[in-house]
Amino acid sequence: MKSARSSSNNCRIAVVGVHGYGASHVDRVARLAESGQVVFAAVADPRPDEGNPSLAGIPAYGDLTELLAAEDVDIVIVSTPIHTHVDLAEQALRAGADVLLEKPPAPTLSDFRRLENVVADTGQICQVGFQSMGSFAVRALVEFIDTGRLGEIEAVGGVGAWVRTQSYWQRTPWAGRRELDGRQVLDGAVTNPFAHAVVTALRLAGAQRVEDVVSVETELFRANPIEADDTSVVRIRTAGGPPVVLALTLCASEVRKPSLVVRGSAGSARLSYVEDLLEITIDGSTERTSFEREDLLVNLIEHRADPSVPLLSSLSSTGAFECVVEAVRQAKPPAPIADQHVVWVRDPQAPGDDRPIVTDVEQWLGKAVDSVALFSEIGAPWAVDQPAEV
Repeated sequence: MKSARSSSNNCRIAVVGVHGYGASHVDRVARLAESGQVVFAAVADPRPDEGNPSLAGIPAYGDLTELLAAEDVDIVIVSTPIHTHVDLAEQALRAGADVLLEKPPAPTLSDFRRLENVVADTGQICQVGFQSMGSFAVRALVEFIDTGRLGEIEAVGGVGAWVRTQSYWQRTPWAGRRELDGRQVLDGAVTNPFAHAVVTALRLAGAQRVEDVVSVETELFRANPIEADDTSVVRIRTAGGPPVVLALTLCASEVRKPSLVVRGSAGSARLSYVEDLLEITIDGSTERTSFEREDLLVNLIEHRADPSVPLLSSLSSTGAFECVVEAVRQAKPPAPIADQHVVWVRDPQAPGDDRPIVTDVEQWLGKAVDSVALFSEIGAPWAVDQPAEV
């Protein structure tokens, strides 16, 4: 373990997992290295990626163990399958490296607690890859809420309506699985594709840590032939804050940008966390502002060099999100949506890569959020099971 953290421009970074979203981490580190801000030390992946020009000349290893035995690294970026996150992050932290860990950080609350203990034991830093936490729009809305100009906050809601074809669920052996080879995965709409919506909504409600969550109710459904959920609603009761409802689907008729709504007694705010666009409405007048966002890797590098720089997405600040993950894990397996409520769409350009559309799903998503209600409470036709509360 190093006795002191290296300066920013000498920071040696390794990436574990170079495929999928890992490729974007590779490109980002390569750009920083090219500008002289960091050193691209190495990558690790059992499947080499010889087609990515950003990897030219970068030492490559089959796994993290080999990498750590051969290279001196300051930061390890872990962008691997969900069920491997905790083990790899712990290995890197105990080796004396700080970690940028992709979301979701852990598939169970006990794994999350274990990783928190590792961070405390080692004194190392773990930043979680919730990019929305780097958005100046999120910070601006939190500050605006704190001014009281929206009045008493009554509820925070989020709607997510995306499209995913069969190839999405076939991309990896763990895609769409709740469990794989005896290990928890939970690759469903709530915990992975819309994880940013969940963690950001909780942040707007003032809930970041485990103790900020009182209860989580879930209704999980699936139109696809998968284990995990693709159409779901969760309602979260927070400690001292407003309720949070997120209604989400990967079976929409068309892709729509997800949005979060904060409803107060004196006004409302709508946040598009993908676009970093904030709309605040008070007395019938709406003000729209676009914001930039701060890169989480750069923030981690700056925090290492100067601890007075706040870490934007620390592991502990994702505890409330992990409570939602745990509720999804403990819930009954997602109920299949009956055929009469699903229309399958075929893509003539990609035979076999079909996708389901849940009938009128966008209408029911909006109604759930507006009513702070679960699907079963508003009469969504596929919602035949009662919610599970933990």
